[in-house]
Amino acid sequence: MAGLTVLVDHVASLRNSGRGADPSPATAALLAELGGADGIGAGWHPARALIDEQDLRLLRQSVHGRMVLHLTAAPEWVGLALDIQPERVILRPSETSDEGKAADAFDMALHTKTIFDMVDTLQSNGIGVGVAIVPEPEQVKSAHQARASWIHISTRRLQTAPSAANQHQELLKIIDVVKMAHRLRLRIALGGGLDFRLVKLFTGLKEIDEFSIGHGIIARAVLVGMETAVRDMVTLIRTL
Repeated sequence: MAGLTVLVDHVASLRNSGRGADPSPATAALLAELGGADGIGAGWHPARALIDEQDLRLLRQSVHGRMVLHLTAAPEWVGLALDIQPERVILRPSETSDEGKAADAFDMALHTKTIFDMVDTLQSNGIGVGVAIVPEPEQVKSAHQARASWIHISTRRLQTAPSAANQHQELLKIIDVVKMAHRLRLRIALGGGLDFRLVKLFTGLKEIDEFSIGHGIIARAVLVGMETAVRDMVTLIRTL
């Protein structure tokens, strides 16, 4: 059965928009764990600066389960990961999209040496490493060659598909890549725009190890509370 990692970046975004101390990502993480989350995720991308270093340290102190750090793949941030000591790091590109948001996944061919070096350094220090990729076979092969233990497959194209037919095509691509990664003995996480509706599309795909969800849970939490929103998602995942 797949696990659930709850990303708390959007909690920090709400806090920052009010220029105060609330809502606290660390408090949201505690409530998410009470709701049954297997892990808590947070991103470090200086271009967005939603989560700051103090947030990461508070999360490390307060998270009882798994902490997953989504880290910009630049050598200067290796020291931060080694200091925070999350259970897992997901390497993400440093580039931003036209909207100024962090890119969801690598073009692995452009980052081979950086990724290889960071994977080796982090895993030799006891931190599991995954790589954020788009659902394309060559990306899976590159992540495997880099000796990453996880891949984090972006589902953003599934979310933004302009029609049901396009969405179905994107779903088939993800399914093919998931099965390929499983054959290569990679652990598999899916994330990027997932919500309660989209998660249902993966019913029966038992090769998935983890769903990584932020906005889809935080949006429901605004209405029903964090603990309930997470519990609802955990219940849904268990039925897939």
